[in-house]
Amino acid sequence: MLLLVGLGNPGPEHKRQRHNVGFMAVDAIAEQHNFQPFRKRFQGDLAEGVLAGTKTLILKPQTYMNLSGKAVGEAAHFFKIPPQQVVVLHDELDLAAGKIRMKTGGGHAGHNGLRSVDAAIGPDYRRLRIGIGHPGKDRVLGYVLQNFHTDEHAWLDPLLEAMAVEAGYLARGDDAGFMTRVALRLQPPKPTKPKEE
Repeated sequence: MLLLVGLGNPGPEHKRQRHNVGFMAVDAIAEQHNFQPFRKRFQGDLAEGVLAGTKTLILKPQTYMNLSGKAVGEAAHFFKIPPQQVVVLHDELDLAAGKIRMKTGGGHAGHNGLRSVDAAIGPDYRRLRIGIGHPGKDRVLGYVLQNFHTDEHAWLDPLLEAMAVEAGYLARGDDAGFMTRVALRLQPPKPTKPKEE
């Protein structure tokens, strides 16, 4: 069983903020793969479905970002899901906007959602880091709690779609394959050569 966790803050006022890109990503996966509707469980919103033949749960903690681990810990312990089968999708300031990286284990780099998950299940889970760019040291808090600007959707929407379509690679444990397939989907189409007469 796989547990996909999107990090974000609950409530309509946070829905389009950069800090909520984890929620956006798991929503796109749930929609793409016809998951059951979200319902309230484990202090979060939980949906069930199948990715690449693997039973998969999608969890959106509703505890606010800083307490995300409460929901993750409850779900992981209830279903006896080991950290290696937990993938946390979250915003990443230290990646350029639109870039993604997969990583297993490591520190939380000051991300309060990851700090909370670490405390609940340890650090050895998989992370899908979704780059939102860095505004400069003194502007971080306001930046992550701002809505994505209209022009940012030019990279955000294709990225969310690509991650959703290729999410089966996460279920197979093929994180490198996932990143490769997403990158290929986001490449601009090659110009077609004119046919020779």
